[in-house]
Amino acid sequence: MARFPFSAIVGQDEMKQALLIAAVDPSVGGVMVFGDRGTGKSTAARALAGLLPPIMAADGCPYGASKEDQARYPDVCGRGKMVKRAVPFVDLPLGATEDRVIGSLDLERALRSGEKAFEPGLLAKAHRGFLYIDEINLLEDHLVDLLLDVAASGENVVEREGLSVRHPAKFVLIGSGNPEEGELRPQLLDRFGLSVEVRSPKDIEVRIEIMRLVAANEADPEGFAARWAGEDEKTLKRIARGKARLAKLTAGEDVLRDAAELCMAVGADGLRGELTLMRAARALAALDGARAVTRKHLIAIAPSALRHRLRRDVLDETGSTVRIMRAIDELFG
Repeated sequence: MARFPFSAIVGQDEMKQALLIAAVDPSVGGVMVFGDRGTGKSTAARALAGLLPPIMAADGCPYGASKEDQARYPDVCGRGKMVKRAVPFVDLPLGATEDRVIGSLDLERALRSGEKAFEPGLLAKAHRGFLYIDEINLLEDHLVDLLLDVAASGENVVEREGLSVRHPAKFVLIGSGNPEEGELRPQLLDRFGLSVEVRSPKDIEVRIEIMRLVAANEADPEGFAARWAGEDEKTLKRIARGKARLAKLTAGEDVLRDAAELCMAVGADGLRGELTLMRAARALAALDGARAVTRKHLIAIAPSALRHRLRRDVLDETGSTVRIMRAIDELFG
């Protein structure tokens, strides 16, 4: 069945914006999506991955290596010729073992020939693409720690059973979950670049439009995809132009000061808030085709970049998003 078009997803603008920012600049640090069941969390992530153009990767390489990867990791990436392949989208199941995730000794090869060889795991398959974890709040903590460390370094190091392997593992980590089923530990949630809250739409017309779109897709998936192909192509070009502009954009002193003042005003822990806020604002400016990063971009991305970094105030029952918007109003009018 054809994927549901990214452009046809309605009512979840903040989630779509966060995914587009992560596609333009993976260094933002991944996207955590918390919200109600059946709100299009996994649909949006899969739609974006399917929308992106093919990448050039080494033929037959289990890591989908680029030429740069071949130069840096010649022992594992080989020297195969470059061929086109789809951007990887890998689902990590809740029951996955650590060996399945990071890779392990190839037992069949070891028993057959007595040779120690590495069998790549899910991190290898996700290289240069997306690693998606549904119900991440139910995943074992040590696996979440491992995933976040690899996502931050872009490299997976495996040393076990007499093996010592180092391979590239750069991917956009996307997690989703329902907070009613348990929260993610704050120190792990903080490691995600952006955090998005999704709710069932309250507008009756939006809900009716969603039903119409889903029914049309189920009746004729290929025809539905074709109808939205033009809009998806515009989104694809927007991402490509954003990537090209990204390196040319820098934030001025005034925007840096705005970011620091906002993070101090809301009481964001550490300095990761400022850094993520600036990266995300720059990526949004690149997506918008702006010539410079401005306060407008900062404000637009502030809730996603900061809401999961705030300490709970027992004297203030307002949610994180409300606190951020209140601070924006007080600081910037």
